[in-house]
Amino acid sequence: MTRRVQTVVPLVLTALWGAGIYAAHANGHLRFLDRLEATLTDWRTQVRGVQAPPDLVTIVAIDDTVVKRGGSYPLPRADLARIVDTIVQFKPKVVAIDLLLVDRSAAIGDATLANTLSTGPMVLAAAAIFPSASETVTPSSEGPLAVLPQAERFLLPLPAFADHAEVGVVNVATGQSGSPLAVPMLFRTHDKVELSFPLRVATRALDKPLTIAPDHLMLGDRAVPTDSNFALPITYYGPRRTIRTVSAQSIFDGTLNRAAIENRIVVIGASVAGGGDFYPTPFDSLMPGVEVISTAITHLVAGDGITRDHKVHIADALTAILLPVLLVGLLAWQRSALGIVAAAVVMIAWAGLNLFAFTHGLWLNAATALAATVPPVAVFAGVQLWAGGRKAQYLTAKTRSLAQFQAPAVREWLARDPDFLAKPVRQDAAVVFIDLSGFTGLSERTDPDDLQDILKAFHVLIDKTAVDCGGVIISFLGDGAMILFGLPEATPDDAARALKCAIDLHRSVERWMASLPSAIGRRLGFKIGAHFGPIVASRLGESHQHITANGDTVNVANRLMEVAAQNGARLALSDTLLDAADYLGDAHSSLRGPLRTQVRGRSGTVAVWFWRDESKPGETATGAEMID
Repeated sequence: MTRRVQTVVPLVLTALWGAGIYAAHANGHLRFLDRLEATLTDWRTQVRGVQAPPDLVTIVAIDDTVVKRGGSYPLPRADLARIVDTIVQFKPKVVAIDLLLVDRSAAIGDATLANTLSTGPMVLAAAAIFPSASETVTPSSEGPLAVLPQAERFLLPLPAFADHAEVGVVNVATGQSGSPLAVPMLFRTHDKVELSFPLRVATRALDKPLTIAPDHLMLGDRAVPTDSNFALPITYYGPRRTIRTVSAQSIFDGTLNRAAIENRIVVIGASVAGGGDFYPTPFDSLMPGVEVISTAITHLVAGDGITRDHKVHIADALTAILLPVLLVGLLAWQRSALGIVAAAVVMIAWAGLNLFAFTHGLWLNAATALAATVPPVAVFAGVQLWAGGRKAQYLTAKTRSLAQFQAPAVREWLARDPDFLAKPVRQDAAVVFIDLSGFTGLSERTDPDDLQDILKAFHVLIDKTAVDCGGVIISFLGDGAMILFGLPEATPDDAARALKCAIDLHRSVERWMASLPSAIGRRLGFKIGAHFGPIVASRLGESHQHITANGDTVNVANRLMEVAAQNGARLALSDTLLDAADYLGDAHSSLRGPLRTQVRGRSGTVAVWFWRDESKPGETATGAEMID
């Protein structure tokens, strides 16, 4: 009887655990599972490998070549009109312009573009503007459409353009890793529902009616399976330019191939460095947003997208309950090496089935299954080890978790408190971002070994400056870095130390660039942004953990680098940081400002000051600083 109770009770608790994990995640909790699922999705996509996409879409890219020709970005409307006019002459199925035509420009250019848009089937991009995280949105509808992303308003093209085209919302949904995993097909405000840009394009290209069913979409008589919120899951065919891409420069050169346009879907979008949206994907760390949108369009038209609908969610729920019950049952059945081997075989079989389903167009959630399975199996196995007299080995293995943490500046703190940041902590902190400019262009002309030496020296300089000022380098972002002040605990001088770090970085990087050979140094520039405010600090990862910070403060600090470059400066400081640091200036520097400006991706404004070094004559942002 005792053995039966010792078996039945763990099985019941395991089933309840699995059901609770699935329900909590399905209701929007346990957000860390989304990041884990994104990582596992990237891995499964890479295992599947590059696939040849259906040859339906041509991207006409407004790339660096086009911008160098015209000398400015955004492209003048007259030039855009010329691009569209040439494409229309080659008779495409539809022309989709993935550019926000929301601002007026030269009257002649706008009039020319408006006339051109009337000459063919056109779809223009709009953007959904969502409320900030601090604002509360009251649901405006009930029923199936209540799950749609609710925006405050839509940023629509100018009426002069919209009158000659259909309009679709171009926003994508990114996971916690930053990679777009789905594209919403429908958006709503308090009084209207708008179709997405890919859905508008696909509907126009197929020339079939669209029907919105309670849990899916219909294009003519073909069902388009969507997720529970009418989002289209996407899976990438390969790295950037896997979908046929031509430079818009070929239009100005008169070399555009008619076969690349005729009877095809043509998407015009930006891939210029620093001028368009870029996203990390499984195959490419920087994929232009226009190719993400084109992937969704291809899925819709070809019907080759990956399925993650309500039937798949039912399968996920059953897996979250039955898989851990089966594994715990096997361990309870044979409390020996045989039971462990049997459980391992089942786990490998599940992983293989999950991978097979993904590579054949069925997206089964792996993160939820792991979260439902690993804890109860680990607990049950741990109890067995303890009961068998192997508690010492079990505890020894647990202590190794400290060595997996990547933040040396807080290792002593972790030794005193192993659970430090196991749960996210909200606090005030200062954030400094630095990024090299012109590095991409330099990469094209410099030997890889020399390039590596340059990058290594830059990283060493950042590391020394951050450590000297008491900061923690959260991550090196290729040719840049993010430095956090406020860990392992917030202190009153975090803002002051961050300000000192930003200024020291400015001066030391300038000296370093001056020491480089002129052929290299004159091509490089840099930009620094620093801000102070609330962040959420946490630790992420399983076997290999690291500290991370996120929130509006981090985003603003990052965007301040763009503000600095746009205003001919190298160091942009928020008014909030200067106030917190109680900065009164010094005889060797000057501040210009404040400039109240909007930063990209944020509805409010920020008061910004631009710091200038007066200890040497002249500080002017070079052309290289505007490239990256």
